[in-house]
Amino acid sequence: MKLTVIGCWGGYPAPNGATSAYLVEKDNYSLLIDAGSGALSKLQNYKQVTELDAVIISHYHHDHVADIGVLQYARLVQYYLTGHHTILPIYGHSEDKKGFESLTHEYTRGIAYDPADTLKVGPFSITFLKTNHPVPCYGMRIYDGQSVIVYTADTTYKEEWIDFASNADLLITDCNFYAAQDGSKAGHMTSKEGATIASRANVKDLVLSHLPQYGDPFQLVEEAKHCFGGGIQLAEEGLVWST
Repeated sequence: MKLTVIGCWGGYPAPNGATSAYLVEKDNYSLLIDAGSGALSKLQNYKQVTELDAVIISHYHHDHVADIGVLQYARLVQYYLTGHHTILPIYGHSEDKKGFESLTHEYTRGIAYDPADTLKVGPFSITFLKTNHPVPCYGMRIYDGQSVIVYTADTTYKEEWIDFASNADLLITDCNFYAAQDGSKAGHMTSKEGATIASRANVKDLVLSHLPQYGDPFQLVEEAKHCFGGGIQLAEEGLVWST
């Protein structure tokens, strides 16, 4: 299983950046997790829009879905240019009716996932955990038969993450705040909280993402090292993790 960070900023893109988007690949199957602002431009450095097999959305805040509309237009344009007319499935929860309905277009189809069940998408089995966030949002545990990636999406700290992320090979955490700050009102975690989950869940590698645009982001890594002794990386466009 291979993961490529496409976008890693929280709220809005930093200059020349993109917000939340991650490409997960295995056996020539390509799954895009979230499609934030700027994600489609960045994605094309690694994958053509016609090569995507599926998209899955954690929630409908703009920094996670802003480029769904332009992805739909891209699929439409590619149909006229190449005749490529495969309907792209976009999986999302249906608790936000308007958000879910926006996933369907001429060449995309919104498919509701049941957060209580395991979702099978290509070679991946995906289970869900509802996060603590101002709107319904779901973190994901992605299993390919050998390895596990856990993505917290947007969330505050909660004990349920420990079991959900248990023994994961990679944990991608919301890290929108520095250790001394309090992100709970905004529905986000600090570097210390994400690293605490990684340590208590016994994960192998930790990637800090959904980053703030202020301060020194590398400070987040130093803060996380006080709580977690495994591999820690700061998310950046093009960062690749693989098994």
